[in-house]
Amino acid sequence: MIRTSDLRVDFGSVKALAGVDLTVTAGEVRALLGPNGAGKTTLVRVISTLLAPSGGTAAVNGVDVVDDPMSVRRAIGLTGQHAAVDDLLTGRENLEIVGRLYQLPKAEAKRRAAEALERLSLNDAADRLVRTYSGGMRRRLDLGASLVGRPRVLILDEPTTGLDPRGRIELWDFLRELVDSGTTVLLTTQYLDEADELADRITVLDHGHVIAEGTSTELKERVGGDVLVATASTAEHLAALAEVMADLGESEVHVDERQRTASIPVSNRVRALIEAASRFEAAGVSPADVAVHRPSLDDVFLALTGSAAEDDPATERQRP
Repeated sequence: MIRTSDLRVDFGSVKALAGVDLTVTAGEVRALLGPNGAGKTTLVRVISTLLAPSGGTAAVNGVDVVDDPMSVRRAIGLTGQHAAVDDLLTGRENLEIVGRLYQLPKAEAKRRAAEALERLSLNDAADRLVRTYSGGMRRRLDLGASLVGRPRVLILDEPTTGLDPRGRIELWDFLRELVDSGTTVLLTTQYLDEADELADRITVLDHGHVIAEGTSTELKERVGGDVLVATASTAEHLAALAEVMADLGESEVHVDERQRTASIPVSNRVRALIEAASRFEAAGVSPADVAVHRPSLDDVFLALTGSAAEDDPATERQRP
């Protein structure tokens, strides 16, 4: 349903996409992971015909996005990072207007709007002004606008940003229903648990390149072994923890100052835990907690990119 080949986008000297090859099959949920500036949103904008590529090709449902953008737009629904709804209209009016923009007959636009409101559990608020909606309700309404045209491909650019945990779970459940009905979903996210929960396959982007691709399990296997994590009791103790752990594994220690943790992949969980405890005691360092866990997508992301998913390089802010 989605295919790109050697896709390139340049913003002056910044190569937002540097030869991306991507294939998404029908009925699949594909997650795009990467720190801000990796090229995720740029890729979404090209696929949804909002940005012309500098080179290479991109196609949706077999139609080239440059040669026939209108046909591509008929096949897709797009939900961006920010809810694009009108506060001065009701939820129902927002969706009906979208239907009319799709050139649906008035009666059909009303019917599809009502259907979307039902599926998104917004019936009780359908005739309220959107300015009275909560953030989660606005996000669901924005998704409903993408569904009025009954897209074969739904493109979601960080759809759960700003939602509370309950809102995220509700949206996840709804996306599963869409996929069960045959919709193909391309999802960009910085929430690694979201990709773990929803995606059939995951593509990791960094600096405009695809650096890894596979199922969640396949990517986790690339890290191998287990991960030793020590939590500092105070921010001042964090550097000492990292120094003690420096050669306990086969790669560098990752320090998360916000979580006050130091982590490193290890090959033998029991031996590493015992050795770490012994070293902490000898060095006079007392961590608040020490644990060993199986690799997560967070660990995969750090191993592949050397940065956390929420990092915000200046290159992203420089792009149009």
